[in-house]
Amino acid sequence: MSTPISMARLAQAAAVFVAVCLLALGAVKLANLWMLIFGSVLVAVILRGIADPLVHRLKFHNGLAVAVAVLAVLGVVVGVAALFGQRIAAQVQELAAVLPAKWEILQARLEASPFAGEIVAQLKSLGSEATRALALAPRMAMSFVSGVTTLVLVLVAGIFLAVEPKTAREGVLALAPMSARDRLREVMDACGAALKGWLRAQLVSMVLVGTLVGLGLWMIGVPAPLALGLFTGLAQFVPIVGPIASAAPALIMGATGGAQMFFLTLALYIGVSQLEANLITPLVQKNLAALPVVLGIFAVVGLGGLFGPLGVLFATPLALVILTVVTMLYRQDVLKDPTAEVPGQKAAE
Repeated sequence: MSTPISMARLAQAAAVFVAVCLLALGAVKLANLWMLIFGSVLVAVILRGIADPLVHRLKFHNGLAVAVAVLAVLGVVVGVAALFGQRIAAQVQELAAVLPAKWEILQARLEASPFAGEIVAQLKSLGSEATRALALAPRMAMSFVSGVTTLVLVLVAGIFLAVEPKTAREGVLALAPMSARDRLREVMDACGAALKGWLRAQLVSMVLVGTLVGLGLWMIGVPAPLALGLFTGLAQFVPIVGPIASAAPALIMGATGGAQMFFLTLALYIGVSQLEANLITPLVQKNLAALPVVLGIFAVVGLGGLFGPLGVLFATPLALVILTVVTMLYRQDVLKDPTAEVPGQKAAE
């Protein structure tokens, strides 16, 4: 009698193992889908950050409040485009036209230096790789079109999530056991509050950093300071990688303007980065959700390797959500750690 029971249990365990493996494989294959869903959640959090005061203070209906939030965001974008759009477009075109020539000048100057042979070799290697990349231009164009389409889908999904966030939340909770739903509801609300606080602080930081860099480049005399400042501000959303990548075009432009302009540009980016790390970020994130720097670095490397470019883009907010979940469900519920504090909890209180 014991043999059939053992075989039945073994078959059941094998079936569960295969099902878990298939689910894990499906989750990996659909990695981009999870990132796009998370992007939609971020859009919804941004819109709810504008709509919630209208609902709570002015008693707007959810749909009307989200519509006002969408119009407000569009109004800001259109306003910035009307005020600076023509100048930004002209400076972006100038950068696109000038950067290749500046790159050639920089390579020639380095080649003339007796200590820069290896650097020149690497630059030439990069140039050959860039030439190969140009052959993929049609495929890159199709990828760009696909990216724009995906962005539209994320924005539309985010708007629908913002209109009925409770419906979406309860739909997810319907998959959990009844006994765990109340606690999971608290966790999801805490994740939303943490994301809202982080996004608010990040927006302020992006505006301040972009403005400081743009003004600094204008004072130094680097060409296209408005476009470079805008690029630097937007790049602050992507931790670690963004600030480094945003400095490269400005440094190339500065290097071809002479040693003085290059070192002034380098000093500007280093100074603004230090100001952002030691003054701007601590001020704007005071009592708001923040992620330790070390965890941010690991998040970029780990999530970037797991999910690719989208993982790098959403590394910080996704790591913030993971930190909130681990804090509440493991440190608070399992370890009973009295010092475990949810990111942004002080702001909520």
